[in-house]
Amino acid sequence: MVESELSYEQIRLNRVEENKKRMGELNLSKLAQSLRVSSSPKPSPSKTRTMRTPVDFSEVRRSSRAKGPPPSYKEFGLEPLERPRRSYQRRDLLNRVYASDEARMYAVDKAETLQSSLDPEFPSFVKPMLQSHVTGGFWLGLPLRFCKTHLPKRDEMMTLVDEEDEEFVAKYLAAKTGLSGGWRGFSIDHQLVDGDAVVFHLIAPTIFKVYIIRVNDDGNNDSDGNEEDEENDIESNKKQEENVSEARQLRSSGKRKRGGRK
Repeated sequence: MVESELSYEQIRLNRVEENKKRMGELNLSKLAQSLRVSSSPKPSPSKTRTMRTPVDFSEVRRSSRAKGPPPSYKEFGLEPLERPRRSYQRRDLLNRVYASDEARMYAVDKAETLQSSLDPEFPSFVKPMLQSHVTGGFWLGLPLRFCKTHLPKRDEMMTLVDEEDEEFVAKYLAAKTGLSGGWRGFSIDHQLVDGDAVVFHLIAPTIFKVYIIRVNDDGNNDSDGNEEDEENDIESNKKQEENVSEARQLRSSGKRKRGGRK
């Protein structure tokens, strides 16, 4: 056991000596020292800082002329439009007044009586007013069959002529068969309320003669005013005859214009 250990130790020492000789032959020790010297960090040269040039934030102008004061447009007023727009007060939607069924039926019956006295050559219809027609959205839907038969097939500006021959313009939407823009002004200007019955008389392709039957008419409450009603009917019939003559003139003038276009 002792001999084996001595032989192993002797072999190890012999191997160490051989390795030293080889390292001496290859000059590995000198190479290692040179690497240690070369790997040592060198001091970096100090960098010189350059001063930044200040930025000019003034406005860049291409012109060499001196800058003058900004122009003032206060002295130039807006040109007025051809037709001034009407100003309407917004109705109180919380204080809506609904008409009774009796008053509503009275207005519709009276409107149908007036419609029967109109010239049948020009189509007409009766439209009872609801809250959505005279408040809020102010959308007036027209009878579908009437629109498909007599009104234009595309969007058009319709003229509404009241009993005082005052004209109002409203936008007719063919796809929705109703009046939108402009109807609000007509409704507010004529103080239409829920229950009123309105007769629309198409006296020209884009002109409605409009008759309004009030739901709060005095004849709805007084039963002794038959004579006054008859006199009013006579006067209304005279006005209707005059309107029919005017409508015929408008229709004839429209036909002449169409013939000239052809």
